[in-house]
Amino acid sequence: MAKRFGGKYSPKGGDPATHDAGQFDGAEVSPVGARANLLYIPAIPLVFLTLNNGAIAMALGLVGAALMAAGAFLLRGGLQAEAEYTARRVARRPAFPRKLASAALIGLGIAAASFAYQNGALASAIYGIAAIALHIASFGVDPLRDKGMEGIDTFQQDRVARVVDEAAAHLDAMKDAILRAGDRDMEARVEKFQKVARDLIRTVEEDPRDLSGARKFLGVYLLGARDATSKFADIYSRSRDAQARSDFADFLNDMTDNFSARTRKLLAEDRTDLNIEIEVLRERLAREGVRVDD
Repeated sequence: MAKRFGGKYSPKGGDPATHDAGQFDGAEVSPVGARANLLYIPAIPLVFLTLNNGAIAMALGLVGAALMAAGAFLLRGGLQAEAEYTARRVARRPAFPRKLASAALIGLGIAAASFAYQNGALASAIYGIAAIALHIASFGVDPLRDKGMEGIDTFQQDRVARVVDEAAAHLDAMKDAILRAGDRDMEARVEKFQKVARDLIRTVEEDPRDLSGARKFLGVYLLGARDATSKFADIYSRSRDAQARSDFADFLNDMTDNFSARTRKLLAEDRTDLNIEIEVLRERLAREGVRVDD
């Protein structure tokens, strides 16, 4: 009888639990797709098509092109903010509705372009309103309410937001610094560490009470990791020192293990808190004469 070949070095061989996460594990598709980038294109021909139609038409064409380009730019930011909002279990609505502002700018740009061709104010307004409606139908609107914020201290959430923003800046700096080394394997190791660090960030975001236990990791340790990555990239790009590469790889492994352990500890503490709350509730119900079967 045929038997599937397997082994330690097979694609699906060995114990899956012992396999490290792949380089693209947890990778995310950019929320800014081709549809959003295509909105930049209409502004380009509009500029050239109105250059020879007189001063007023040219001015209206330039204004319309600028408004459409600004709308496309705002749309990119709105899609990115919406993707971050969707990825998090606890999130506030965007402070500025960029997608709605983008729709308004696109509509004004289309109206200005239509008026440049002497279509009249009413026809231009209709074209602008149609463009706004099509924009909203294609890309939707911004999230209009907070998500998962019930029972969460907003002051503590603001403290978490500041720490998270600082941690995200350190991770972005690490990603930029390691590119100078020109070593694809080290880039993959840094990406793996970034994923583990972001798991810790998500855990703290979902429960701001965990901030005290993770603040040093998201601040001091990430700052040190950023500086170590920058120094390694400078040294390795000049000398290709194998010992420096080995030391930095060991450092990344230690940081990855420590951050993973911290995340597991926070999750375990959350489960312990839940069990305590359940037991307290059962005791209160028992005092009221209500028995809860296991």
